[in-house]
Amino acid sequence: MKMSNELEKLFNDQITLELEASTVYRQLAIEVDAQDLPGMAAWLRHQADEEIVHANKFIDHLLDRDNHPRIGAISAPKAQQTMTPLDVFTAALEHEQKVSESIRNLYREGDAAGDLDSRPLLSWFIGEQLEEEATVSEIIGRIRMINDDGPGLLRLDQELGQRPTQATENTQG
Repeated sequence: MKMSNELEKLFNDQITLELEASTVYRQLAIEVDAQDLPGMAAWLRHQADEEIVHANKFIDHLLDRDNHPRIGAISAPKAQQTMTPLDVFTAALEHEQKVSESIRNLYREGDAAGDLDSRPLLSWFIGEQLEEEATVSEIIGRIRMINDDGPGLLRLDQELGQRPTQATENTQG
């Protein structure tokens, strides 16, 4: 069932936000890579790729329902001249929280419009966002625990660099 023009616009806004999240993660990866923390940079680049997968899920949902996906203007990420790893992951968490609220709003609007067809997708995303916020929060907690301990930071960097990679195309259906 084709969704309303109003709901289609909100879904298109979400596509744009997911692609913006990818850009934010790419910039944050640059920030830690410039500090010789390749593991953190790899983790953030992987996260950037995952955001593209998320955008593709929304694109596919619109196409499957005979709606027309459109990518809006993507804002350039704001990066400070010097960002500590704590600053980087705090910025990542703030952006994830923004994405989470946007998805919750999509769910509310879909319910208000009686759009049952979007519920499975949006329910999946609500769970995914809970997981993503928890993961970034855990990394922030570990960085705070490490404080200025160089060897501890390098161990965390190495651990984060072991995250498996994923293609940007939606292969999970």
